[in-house]
Amino acid sequence: MQQSYEQTRASWLAKMALAHVREAHWQLSPAVLVEEAVQKKEGVLSQEGALVCDTGKFTGRSPRDKFIVQDDETCDTIWWGPVNNPLAPEQFDALYRRIAQFLKDKKVYIRDAYASALPAYRLSIRVVNTVAWHNLFCHNLFLRPAQDALPDFLPDFTIINVPEFQAEPAIDGTHHPNFTIINFSKKMILIGGTGYAGEMKKSIFTVLNYLLPQNHRVFPMHCSANIGPQGNTAIFFGLSGTGKTTLSADPKRQLIGDDEHGWYSQGIFNFEGGCYAKTIDLSPEKEPQIFQAIKFGTILENMRFVAGTREVDYANATITENTRSAYPIEHIQNAVRPSVGGIPQHIFFLTCDAQGVLPPIAKLSKGQAMYHFIAGYTANVAGTEVGVTAPQVVFSACFGTAFLPLHPTQYAAMLGQKMEAHAVSVWLVNTGWVGGPYGVGERVKLDHTRAMIEAALSGALDRAAYTEHPVFGISMPTTCPRVPSSLLNPSSSWQDAAAHTVQVHALAQAFIDNFKQYEDFANQEVQSGGPKLP
Repeated sequence: MQQSYEQTRASWLAKMALAHVREAHWQLSPAVLVEEAVQKKEGVLSQEGALVCDTGKFTGRSPRDKFIVQDDETCDTIWWGPVNNPLAPEQFDALYRRIAQFLKDKKVYIRDAYASALPAYRLSIRVVNTVAWHNLFCHNLFLRPAQDALPDFLPDFTIINVPEFQAEPAIDGTHHPNFTIINFSKKMILIGGTGYAGEMKKSIFTVLNYLLPQNHRVFPMHCSANIGPQGNTAIFFGLSGTGKTTLSADPKRQLIGDDEHGWYSQGIFNFEGGCYAKTIDLSPEKEPQIFQAIKFGTILENMRFVAGTREVDYANATITENTRSAYPIEHIQNAVRPSVGGIPQHIFFLTCDAQGVLPPIAKLSKGQAMYHFIAGYTANVAGTEVGVTAPQVVFSACFGTAFLPLHPTQYAAMLGQKMEAHAVSVWLVNTGWVGGPYGVGERVKLDHTRAMIEAALSGALDRAAYTEHPVFGISMPTTCPRVPSSLLNPSSSWQDAAAHTVQVHALAQAFIDNFKQYEDFANQEVQSGGPKLP
């Protein structure tokens, strides 16, 4: 006899050793979750109706506390090291038993969701939360199944997120009391000791980065994407804080997604059902679509109000620079549904150059594109990761090292194959500093960056004259509509020419030193795409 929906849920809880939870609330609506969060004092409402919550001690991801269970499934496939720390299966099992016991007599919120806008590559997710607003976060960021799909829903992966539970490193094998642990064999993710909701979405991104290349030959990408009126798709690679969400939220183009996508044989598709946008200094003038998306159902993290009001003070960085909003993609008026697009015609590598020496925009050859993708040069912008209070120069392979379970060269090879199969223009865009390094120069104005990207997409930069950077070899346009020509070549925007030369050579040497770890995997064309010192 077929089980009822309630019996199926009860059986699953028993199977997961969670039958003894006090209350299990399944698939609550956003309105009910907001009400729960307010009643439990997890958050308060802004004047727009957004739920304002604090994430506690952790206001960003903690990538050094991410672990993958090392077993027969993963032993020879995972790129082990500081990005992917191994954890023994018996340590995972013991930790889970303690978490399950911790949840005895607790209220939990359970949500079924999807990742991947294309059903052929879909991952079914079940999330167990002890915090109501975390469950709302999952409703906003993951894809939402139709009501009639819920009775037969079977999860491919389960996330159990218990911020109140802390690991004991000496016993559990973690580095600290906080942890994110992925078990590919048991198809489970354990998160504890941190209230930062972004750990959930990034753990699923890591799972997709493992499964899609191996099982489906789909290229997973840490990028945003949009599509123009003529159907021309563009993608924007970059770490958090480099402008992926801001630049893809273009009123003249339809948004496909702001952070995670897959590139299959016919085009690209969004992994998510929502956006997780940085909100520091947000304004309706600079980022109107994101500003308008903040309403009832939206979550605002680590924000503060103007004194005596419920008006959000977007300039307030008292808690962190990494203030964020989490909302369903439907809150963006011109989001394309479903979240898919065709083969990209333009790829933008967004780098926040804290040294102030890379041009605001440059065109890359295929070899240069491969080189810069593997290098993934940028800066970690303040607040995005724990302990980062000012931009720090980093090389993040594929513009997302923290999310790569496989060796970076495997993803780079997939990009190379896509570039060979399609005529794609690749651009390096510096959204960081010009006229000097951080603290001396000024950050590239958003209006100028938008103008340069628009010129690339419209073909205006195809008609421009170019000059070659003397060290990096990349092609810099000499003119661009609505952008002062003096900004296009960094040597023109620095007042101290000698200091500029020193800084260029120092950054070039950093590129060269970083790339040594990949030289054995890179062919001559890729190696020739790097900087050349005199």
